[in-house]
Amino acid sequence: MADHVAAVCRSCYYQLRQLRSVARSLSAEAVKTVVHAFISSRLDYCNSLLTGVNEGLLRRLQSVQNAAARLVTGTRRCEHITLALRQLHWLPVRQRIQYKLASLAAFRALSGLALDYLAGDCISWLHFPDGDPCGLRSDASAMYNVRTAPSVTVLSLPPARAHGTSCRSAYATLGYRCLLSTNI
Repeated sequence: MADHVAAVCRSCYYQLRQLRSVARSLSAEAVKTVVHAFISSRLDYCNSLLTGVNEGLLRRLQSVQNAAARLVTGTRRCEHITLALRQLHWLPVRQRIQYKLASLAAFRALSGLALDYLAGDCISWLHFPDGDPCGLRSDASAMYNVRTAPSVTVLSLPPARAHGTSCRSAYATLGYRCLLSTNI
């Protein structure tokens, strides 16, 4: 796994060096798009395999993401990066991995591909009598419904109207994840 992380970091830093010289002639939105295409996609590729790796490897990947955020926002090295990540709405690497695993688990549970005890924790949006168990900031976009119990956090998909029928009918995990990424 260390070889994989080293290769990802190497290729991302190479791309960042190439982008740094071009970034001055691009708009801020164009720089953000290019960094997302070249850097974020490399960080997200197979990152679910990094679950449980040591902290040092995750720190190396996080430093790549921090360098990309500094390039996009123009933040200097002596300034805190947390505000820049928050401004860009980028999750830290560890949380990106957790999000990918949670969305995959929610899809499997809702489509009947998970074990029964896991499927019982994910409840479809349509099973709530009033359709809205708790108010969320994301209610306008209706992406996920998260309800919390004393020991369990539950993710569920909204009704078909939010994603369209194509997303609700995607049975393959790959198809669902492609549709999910286009709807986020």
